[in-house]
Amino acid sequence: MDYYKMLFKRKSFHLFRGADEISTEEFCQLEGFLKTVKPLDKNIHTDIRIVPESETTCSRGAQYCILFYSEPDGNYLRNIGYIGEQIDLYLASQDIGALWFGIGRPEQAAPSGMDFVIMMAIAKMPAGQFRKDMFKAKRKPLSEIWEGELLPLADIIRFAPSACNTQPWIVVHQGDTLFVYQYKKPGKRGIMPADKVRFYNKIDIGIFLFFLETCLTHDGYAFTDAQDTENAADDTERILVAQYEIHAK
Repeated sequence: MDYYKMLFKRKSFHLFRGADEISTEEFCQLEGFLKTVKPLDKNIHTDIRIVPESETTCSRGAQYCILFYSEPDGNYLRNIGYIGEQIDLYLASQDIGALWFGIGRPEQAAPSGMDFVIMMAIAKMPAGQFRKDMFKAKRKPLSEIWEGELLPLADIIRFAPSACNTQPWIVVHQGDTLFVYQYKKPGKRGIMPADKVRFYNKIDIGIFLFFLETCLTHDGYAFTDAQDTENAADDTERILVAQYEIHAK
């Protein structure tokens, strides 16, 4: 699975116009792929299920919705983002469009001991509807998401998807270390309710970390990472969430 290549192809399908059926073979392959995804924290129990869109509150013209459940423990939201982005990129490789759908809810109850976290709406889409030029997408300039010596990958990781395109991250490059912060501009939250901003930003950080690690691997860096437990107040501007010690292979 060439995740790096799919960083440039994937996009969010807010409506699934012209969608086709996901074949039985493609569905089985997706189910098989779900068993191979790598968690950010293997100690957090998760469950991923695929149901028809009609069994959720989503109505975007998708065929199915992928439901993400987790025990509400530790950095479980970050973990779901990290897992889910692997699936998002795999789907793009199969010409299956996807949408992280934060406001959706499933009909079925969550598994015992777990919370429903988020869903992803999916449908088979024409290959020509996927992104052709990622750099035309609207994103923050590098000066707002990166501090210190620039690495070539900096211009790629800023295209990681995030709720309402908030892009709640800053990377600080000092020596051989990349410090990753969850960032919230004081007083700014976009169109999301205030109580949901922190929730979705934590998922976004997991998505971003997978983008970052994918780019580090592609660019030939070996790295070790240390994840930090979030315990800062909701109004904290910067929260250190991870740091990566990097060196050329």
